[in-house]
Amino acid sequence: MSELRGKYLGLIAGAGDEETLEALRVQAVGKKGEISLKMRELGRMSPEERQVAGPALNALKDEINAALAAKKAALADAALDERLRAEWLDVTLPGRAAARRGGTIHPISQVTEEVTAIFADMGFAVAEGPQIESDWYNFDALNIPGHHPSRQEMDTFYMHRAEGDDRPPHVLRTHTSPVQIRAMQKTGAPIRVIAPGRVYRADYDQTHTPMFHQVEGLAIDKDISMANLKWVLEEFCRAFFEVDDVELRFRASHFPFTEPSAEVDIRCSWEGGSLKIGEGDGWLEILGSGMVHPHVLRSGGIDPDQWQGFAFGMGIDRIAMLKYGIPDLRAFFDSDLRWLRHYGFSALDMPTLQGGLSR
Repeated sequence: MSELRGKYLGLIAGAGDEETLEALRVQAVGKKGEISLKMRELGRMSPEERQVAGPALNALKDEINAALAAKKAALADAALDERLRAEWLDVTLPGRAAARRGGTIHPISQVTEEVTAIFADMGFAVAEGPQIESDWYNFDALNIPGHHPSRQEMDTFYMHRAEGDDRPPHVLRTHTSPVQIRAMQKTGAPIRVIAPGRVYRADYDQTHTPMFHQVEGLAIDKDISMANLKWVLEEFCRAFFEVDDVELRFRASHFPFTEPSAEVDIRCSWEGGSLKIGEGDGWLEILGSGMVHPHVLRSGGIDPDQWQGFAFGMGIDRIAMLKYGIPDLRAFFDSDLRWLRHYGFSALDMPTLQGGLSR
């Protein structure tokens, strides 16, 4: 046994690869290996001889297996070291031309910055709020009654509640209007804010997605009127679409949170298959607006007998499609690099009213 021990420990130590090591394992402790054959001889020994030889053979077998495992681990470490040396890359070297092509700013991010810059110039601050809202902030505070279609599960994503949980439900916000309530509660009146952000509705087609982006505006003071709303929206459209002549049309409508309410159309033409703002005989709806309903003011902690104001809301995705000629809303969320390179914006071209919004 001492000869077997010295023989195999020496061969194992000198093995240069895992294939050789596996052959040694089979030769030593495989079913027909030398040590395994010695184990079979125990049955022909006397009990006294077996008592001495048995433990010695088991110890030898364990020592050989341990040597095999240690050598296999050493070979694996050596192979890894060699691979790391061979695949080493100097990251300080310049990359390939294709890899050096810079990333781009998504049109949604760009348009959000453009909108923010325009309204900031008119004195509007940016307000934010949670995307998971209580039923009260999303509906009740905004004068949306319980039977309103927007409160049905076919239109709104409700958060799961355990059976027997009688707490008010929570939803993925369907608009950024809850941010207006929170802003009024926080700062009171007078106030001038816009609320850009993600919103969620159960809809999906060429012009609708389950998640999209809105920006809403709110201005409250003691002498604000629809005339102020009209001026703000005209100035916004003139700056955003970068045209001097803008004509808006206000159509009477109904929204639970404004009274009176109006949908706003902008004059445009579709000649040659391209949209041109401010000319032609066509009209395109771009947003909804109106004077803030007294119930909404009270929900925000503001006395409607002392204060009044206007509010408006528009889809960031929609106005991005109109301005930059993007035909399908779903492409915004496909992560197609070709689309992103075509419609993306340089990260260094920050939109400003002085330097230009869409350079």
